[in-house]
Amino acid sequence: MNGRATYRVRPAFTLIELLVVLAIIGILVGLMLPAVQAVREAARRMQCQNQLKQIGLALQNYHAAFRKFPPGGIQVRPETPAGKQLAWSAFVLPFLEQAAVYERIDFRYPFDHPINQPAAATPIESYLCPSTPRSAPLIRGRGATDYGGIYGERINSTNYPPRGVMIHDQAIRFRDITDGTSRTLMISEDAGFPDGQWINARNLFDQAFPINRAPAFENDIRSFHRQGANGLFADGSVSFLNENIDLDLLAALCTRNGREEVPDLDR
Repeated sequence: MNGRATYRVRPAFTLIELLVVLAIIGILVGLMLPAVQAVREAARRMQCQNQLKQIGLALQNYHAAFRKFPPGGIQVRPETPAGKQLAWSAFVLPFLEQAAVYERIDFRYPFDHPINQPAAATPIESYLCPSTPRSAPLIRGRGATDYGGIYGERINSTNYPPRGVMIHDQAIRFRDITDGTSRTLMISEDAGFPDGQWINARNLFDQAFPINRAPAFENDIRSFHRQGANGLFADGSVSFLNENIDLDLLAALCTRNGREEVPDLDR
């Protein structure tokens, strides 16, 4: 031995090899991203369904307490000029564990009266779909909602008198839903509507368009989920409504007493 240390030179990555590795990683990330986004949206859709189930349970408990559902809205404008226009979603707050907010509402005054502003400005998590993009949980200073009451349908009729479960100044009972509670929509997603405030009875509508295809100025069944929207039935069950659902079937689901033939839905 000559006493000199022997070193093995390890080959390093060349620039071309490094670029190839980075390209492969980029391709893998590109392939994985849609799958990750799909999983996240599936979780958000499930959370939305769970929130509708909470609303459904609150409405069932309201009916058990008062032997009727709340009216969809009271003294709704312009039918009642300068009316209170208070919504069903305000009346069921105690059954959503929001009694403190409910007690701050003075039901002698309209939804937009200054005395009701502090309560109206309270976000209610159960009324917010996690798939709806928003910078704040408020719309013009009042708590937003992504869920609206079914007033009836205008696909095949004029909806006069209204044939939904959530209508103006009238409380519907189970016995009034002659089409069957499991075949009658009561609440559905109406995400992103400009007047979607939980205290404001503008969160009612009669369905007039295919799901997710109404113009922006119309209340209708719509969501930010892919291919459909969630709906709550009068028996408390929740279903995802495909946006390609037959329009006659959709119209039938939106009426409480249309006597239509409605098949069983997958739940």
